Amino acid sequence: MNGAKQRTVAKETTLEGAGVHSGEAASVTFHPAPADSGIRFRRSDLDGAPEIPANLDNVTGTELGTSLGVGEARVLTVEHLMATFYALGVDNVLVDLDGPEIPIRDGSFQDYVQVLEEGGLDDLDAEARVIAVRQPLTVTGSEHESYVATPAEGLRISATIDFAHPAIGRMFGSFRATCDDFRTQIAPARTFGFRADAETLHARGLALGASLENTVVLDGDGVLNDGLRFSDEFLRHKAGDIIGDLALLGARLDAHIVAERPSHTGNVALARAVAVHARRSGGRMPIVDAAKLMQYLPHRYPMLLVDRIIDFESGKRIVGVKNVTINEPFFQGHYPGHPIMPGVLIIEAMAQVGGLLLMEETENPEEKVVYFMTMDNVKWRRPVTPGDTLVFELEMVQFKRHTCKMRGQGFVDGALVAEADFMARIVDR
Repeated sequence: MNGAKQRTVAKETTLEGAGVHSGEAASVTFHPAPADSGIRFRRSDLDGAPEIPANLDNVTGTELGTSLGVGEARVLTVEHLMATFYALGVDNVLVDLDGPEIPIRDGSFQDYVQVLEEGGLDDLDAEARVIAVRQPLTVTGSEHESYVATPAEGLRISATIDFAHPAIGRMFGSFRATCDDFRTQIAPARTFGFRADAETLHARGLALGASLENTVVLDGDGVLNDGLRFSDEFLRHKAGDIIGDLALLGARLDAHIVAERPSHTGNVALARAVAVHARRSGGRMPIVDAAKLMQYLPHRYPMLLVDRIIDFESGKRIVGVKNVTINEPFFQGHYPGHPIMPGVLIIEAMAQVGGLLLMEETENPEEKVVYFMTMDNVKWRRPVTPGDTLVFELEMVQFKRHTCKMRGQGFVDGALVAEADFMARIVDR
């Protein structure tokens, strides 16, 4: 997947239907969007047409679907549409909604696939962001969910579901999240529910729009619908839900996900764990490379100790990477025959990453420089040696005028190797 281009929709298209919870008319309109703008939902029915970026920070609920929100604006059950975006490689799109719900259509993913492919897709002149799981990662949920993510090329979902119902029971299957496989193996699979739960859900204002036209409904004996599209349709739909929730990472994913009894709550927890793993292992494509770094940092060889920035959230957080090689000049004397990166240079590299976060908060950064005033709670947890990839994660704790406090941590292969608190100030060059 490396080298793949970002993608958007080629033209404006609209899909109409009803909301599965309200039962009321709902529609979505897809608009082309530029590279690096991401997937954004816009509530055009609300004052100011607020936008809700589709990311993990904006998840507001995982009951009977995954919901997003910013402020008072909400969009419900985004997972079917997000899964379709992922499978079709759509990284950037503006989605207009005339209400809080995405139309459920027939309860599967296939109508979204159809409308997006008929409208056409355009590649953009920017490389797609990719997260690579570099070592096994395990996540356990509170409702018997469990997940293991291992390194792989592309995304594969291997899932097991287990329901105490004669039409379901225990099912296992493995699916690739490629466009072709998704279209034929997952997209037709519909959501499902139990007739016995209907009264309770309706009393809570949920599933008011659910019917045999958009949901596989099970009673005590079997399926009330006129047959299934696959013998394991329930499992395939759950696999699609996993893809949709993982799409909130905002990147393509190289990983094999093995899921036991997946749920939306567990899927989101997995996505968050993968995001943390990616930040701390360096498993993301760079958003700022060394050439651009030198436009912001005054340091040069041998004191430029940052190779790239892989994650950034303005005013909040930044993640940078330093590849430690045997050719570093300091290894000549520290120590011959037993090379260890000096602890003071680990902290210096961490501070340089933090300086980039601070420079983003000022006008005319090319005319400014960051001076560090204090370092507290400095700790080194383990040695850093040639071949290690240092990943620094810094969080803005406080910013007043031109002075800030930051908390920094350094990781190698996800393990904490150093940490420190900084106070810094922006001054004129």
